[in-house]
Amino acid sequence: MSVLRTLRKLTSGPINRDRKMAAVWRYAKWQLGSRLVPGKVLVDWIDGVQFVVGPGEHGLTGNVYSGLHEFDDMAYVLHALDEHDWFADVGANAGSYTLLACGVAGARGYCFEPVPATYRKLLLNLAVNDLLERVHPLNQGVGAEPGVLRFTSGLDCTNHVLAADEVDDRAIEVPVAALDDSIEHVPTVMKIDVEGYETMVLRGAPKTLANPQLNSLLIELNGAGDRYGFSEDALATTIREYGFQPMRYEPLRRELTPLGAPRNSSGNTLYVRDVEAALRKIQAAPRRCILGKDI
Repeated sequence: MSVLRTLRKLTSGPINRDRKMAAVWRYAKWQLGSRLVPGKVLVDWIDGVQFVVGPGEHGLTGNVYSGLHEFDDMAYVLHALDEHDWFADVGANAGSYTLLACGVAGARGYCFEPVPATYRKLLLNLAVNDLLERVHPLNQGVGAEPGVLRFTSGLDCTNHVLAADEVDDRAIEVPVAALDDSIEHVPTVMKIDVEGYETMVLRGAPKTLANPQLNSLLIELNGAGDRYGFSEDALATTIREYGFQPMRYEPLRRELTPLGAPRNSSGNTLYVRDVEAALRKIQAAPRRCILGKDI
């Protein structure tokens, strides 16, 4: 993404659109600092939660620039969980969503990250926030059944299971387990972002999906499943058959409205089973100050 496109995206977001110059200054300061003093930096984020980030870590640097790099979805996690809930993060990367769910909102959680180098970043971020007793991190993939799969390892937040026709000299073998076999507590909210392998994750999670305790599912259905021959329209149908509805969340008004389509064509899709229960939790959640703006 060009610098101009990056700045346009940064300054159009809900947190930055009224303070465009501050957003540009934050971006410029980070870019300059990362070149003058390269290496890891400890960043204060929300309500005392911090994360460790270095140059090139795109998801985490998005939080530096924008507060919440996936604003609607991350705000939903903040508002839809509290200390009585469990959260599951399948494809956790360095832990942004888990930090919000368990560090800020106070839930307990499970997080899955298959790539060892990324898993070490995840563990560091959990340790920095004293979350290793509240969160169960697992260095494994999630699929339809136990086994071993080959993953890319050098693509930062877009590492994925190798497709049959894909070649990667840096690919690694990773143990994989079914979600139903990997968690003891059913989450209230589950986020799945596995770069197209979502179909196989859900095939290994029928008990979790059928349990009414799971009320919200954030899942990326953006066409990446094509590399494996999966139909994400079919997967969206499967999710709805479990009783979930595709919804749109408006964090500033704390409103849930029907999406009007089976899934989003880009980014994540939010599915909610009991909309009224979700709204009660959302509307009771405390406001959080993010880059000077109360959300």
